[in-house]
Amino acid sequence: MATILALETSCDETAAAVVRDRTVLSTVVASQIDIHQPYGGIVPEVASRHHVATLGESIGAALDQAGLGWAAIDGVAATCTPGLVGALLVGLTAGKTLAMVHQKPFLGIHHLEGHIYANYLANPDLEPPYLCLLVSGGHTSLIYVKDCGQYQTLGQTRDDAAGEAFDKVARLLGLGYPGGPIVDQLAQTGNPKAFPLPEGNISLPTGGFHPYDSSFSGLKTAVLRLVEKLRAAGVEPLPVADLAASFQATVARSLTRRVVACAQAYGLTTVAVGGGVAANSGLRQQLQQAAADCGLRVLFPPLSLCTDNAAMVGCAAADHLNRGHRSDFALGAQSRLDLARVMELYAPIPTA
Repeated sequence: MATILALETSCDETAAAVVRDRTVLSTVVASQIDIHQPYGGIVPEVASRHHVATLGESIGAALDQAGLGWAAIDGVAATCTPGLVGALLVGLTAGKTLAMVHQKPFLGIHHLEGHIYANYLANPDLEPPYLCLLVSGGHTSLIYVKDCGQYQTLGQTRDDAAGEAFDKVARLLGLGYPGGPIVDQLAQTGNPKAFPLPEGNISLPTGGFHPYDSSFSGLKTAVLRLVEKLRAAGVEPLPVADLAASFQATVARSLTRRVVACAQAYGLTTVAVGGGVAANSGLRQQLQQAAADCGLRVLFPPLSLCTDNAAMVGCAAADHLNRGHRSDFALGAQSRLDLARVMELYAPIPTA
């Protein structure tokens, strides 16, 4: 069982953790939400500078919490793709440097693979194959998980990711940033059937709609038009809770319908959910109910493992290292890399 010191700096959380196989020994997350709130979104240069300022302290805290010295660490891992390149470079450079100094294997980790592995930390008995719904501010994908490093994307968003749609609707309603938690909180006091909204479908050239791909830009526009209509009619104050509940219910219904259809079509009996939107109460309720109705097992990580963290990175790295995978020190940061190409991050295993 490999013990990994893992770093995550792909966006606006500076995180470090120590993970042994599928067990978290320590996890430290320094959020930058308060720093970026005045801008209404993430400023890449600001994020990078704060990673530089806080990463060293986060690493020290993770090692202290785990109660381990470097002799007990088997490898060092850092997220290298996808993400903000400047932010990625901070963690990647620190991880490679620590690995060189302490003569440990280094592993570059795909951020989305990390979100998949968050489910192993919460459910150590989970084994492939299964379907993973990755749903966050930057990604909305249905992934067929076949094995470590072996993934097939079966469905994805064609425009806005679900989390991005939450942020944009929150901004439209004057709720602030980040939008997901605020919309979720308001939705719990509103009527999800108050305003019928379109789910959004992707047309196929041969007719009909793509069964697993998503679209959320039309839903966002529908909320905008609805708000304009209400204001033109003199409705003040706006029924913000009902608007939030109707929007959230539509997103959850859209994702749930595609997840169930995809799992049944591919004969998969387990669905694991990862990413920041996995914390959304509406999605959890709808997907759990639908899964129970059709005999699917659905797994959600705890809320602390839904948002970006280094523990999920360490879990993925431990599995790769146990299989003999390691990255070259020349590995660079990449803003994007298809999950199907994740094994390109590792050097070929020498043959005897």
